[in-house]
Amino acid sequence: MNIEHMKRIVTFGEILLRLSKDGRRRLSQGNVLRGDYGGSEANVAVSLAMLGNEVEYVTRVPDNPVGRASCMTLAAYGIHLDHVCRGGERMGSYFFEDAASLRNSCVVYDRRDSSFYSIEPGMIPWRDIFRHADVFHCSGITCSLSQSAADATIEAVRIAEEMGLVVSCDINYRKNLWNYGKEAGEVLRELASHADIIFGDQGEYEVVSGLNRVPFKALSAGCDIDTTLFEEYMRKVGEKLPKCRKMVMAARNQITSSHHTLTGFLLGDGRFFSSRICDINPVVDPMGVGDAFVAAYLHSWCRWGDDNQRCLDFSLTASALKNSIEGDFNIVSEDEVMALLPQCTAP
Repeated sequence: MNIEHMKRIVTFGEILLRLSKDGRRRLSQGNVLRGDYGGSEANVAVSLAMLGNEVEYVTRVPDNPVGRASCMTLAAYGIHLDHVCRGGERMGSYFFEDAASLRNSCVVYDRRDSSFYSIEPGMIPWRDIFRHADVFHCSGITCSLSQSAADATIEAVRIAEEMGLVVSCDINYRKNLWNYGKEAGEVLRELASHADIIFGDQGEYEVVSGLNRVPFKALSAGCDIDTTLFEEYMRKVGEKLPKCRKMVMAARNQITSSHHTLTGFLLGDGRFFSSRICDINPVVDPMGVGDAFVAAYLHSWCRWGDDNQRCLDFSLTASALKNSIEGDFNIVSEDEVMALLPQCTAP
């Protein structure tokens, strides 16, 4: 990437230890668990760094070998970790069971009382961090963990907004995480109301807006879908979030565990854009596909600005590529995405 296009992007969230069995075994089978680091905002940070951006990741981890190992993993990708907060007793984790044939995947979270779960406003020196930053990215997952984590996230977006950064928000609704008494839609609307760029799938926009989603049921790349329904829907959602300049939707249909279709839509600067449908078969690992979409869009927006169609097509292509890579991180370069881009370009 030419240096004149580079912007410093700050991401904020909980890095997690992902524990899973090999060979699509169920969690109840076998005695060996494989450990990988991931988590939505960390996934975005790695993908942005792989695409050539200057990235800082902010989180809170325990000051023990597991917490240090997670930071070493991210540092290997060239991510800045100058403001990682050390404290708390344990690392957040989740157990993941791969989907197979007709069996869906399964996620079991173990995040309560983790270091990030107990993060509070005032722990992170946001004004120092944002002094040399251009974009701040966060997600609704941080708001789902605890009241204090939600408060810390809202603190961050308000300071970023005040200091003139572009605020990026992935709605990232996870039903099973909302257990501390707050209604998800209310909190996520508050978060999204501060954002210039918003990401989500149909279900996540439904949670934020209260408007019934438009289904995406494409069975192949050649399926015809009525994009006007998505345009009308996104415009209605946009009326509820007037600060938003770019509203991005990734739509995926999981036909089987190893066969997905994927497309994207963008409402930007009053105009609507759609991408071609990607037919992905076989899917190697679907974890982090949405995060790959988010990172690729932020990269392309920093690279090409308001060339909305180009940004959307690049995002879809990078997200499609993630389905071919094991683990949470989308470890692909800009050149690799560009090589595949013609196959995912809107006709």
